[in-house]
Amino acid sequence: MNFPAGWLAPDGGIAGCGAVMSGRAGGTSAAPFDSMNVGSAVGDDAAAVAANRRRLSELIGAAPVFLRQVHGVSIVRVGRSDAADGAPVHEADGCVTIETGVACVVQAADCLPVLIAAPEGRAVGAAHAGWRGLAGGVVEAAVAAVGAAARCAPDEICAWLGACIGPTRFEVGSDVLAAFGADAGALGSDTPSRFVPRGGGKWLADLSGLARDRLVAAGVRRIDGGHWCTVSDSSRFFSFRRDGVTGRMAAAIWIVPSI
Repeated sequence: MNFPAGWLAPDGGIAGCGAVMSGRAGGTSAAPFDSMNVGSAVGDDAAAVAANRRRLSELIGAAPVFLRQVHGVSIVRVGRSDAADGAPVHEADGCVTIETGVACVVQAADCLPVLIAAPEGRAVGAAHAGWRGLAGGVVEAAVAAVGAAARCAPDEICAWLGACIGPTRFEVGSDVLAAFGADAGALGSDTPSRFVPRGGGKWLADLSGLARDRLVAAGVRRIDGGHWCTVSDSSRFFSFRRDGVTGRMAAAIWIVPSI
């Protein structure tokens, strides 16, 4: 598939599935949402957002299902009716489908999108993993939902991580450490950690690394992606922490119809 410059996709693809994370390029929105903003609650022109969402659907060849994300752990099963015009929007931070022609979508602008697929595309899912949702178990919930839908074990599932705030830019306080059960007193020793002391009661957190740890603990063995920093690349990515008022990118995964 030919996506606009700066968009991301898994190296080598995912068997039976399509997967992509949009970037800033390829849409119709004006600054500061320029140009491929898919977020409907950030202050952008509604017509531009609708046009961008149609453009996403055209590019991926599937109908995207968007969620009302709340930094929680709820995962919903979706199908064609959820992608129809006027369909109610689910309040959730992840979704799963077993239907072709439907794309599971999460929005992000620093939080981590996690795309998940069962073997042969029997089921796919997407999870929105900010630190609260990640600490609460949204990734584990998504893995379990995909596994249940496809009737497969976690070690048969593959996961791809999109772009998020990087480990040199994500400054957090003790509340984030506590949410992940990290011992602030032990950090800074020779023990490897996803948190690096910065001084003044602050730490640098590796959001992508924390997600990898959660996926491995859930039994997932094939994990790729997660190497891009949204904050550091203003030409390619939206970033809420960097810009405040900005757009949202879409991370989408869908089942490719068999020929």
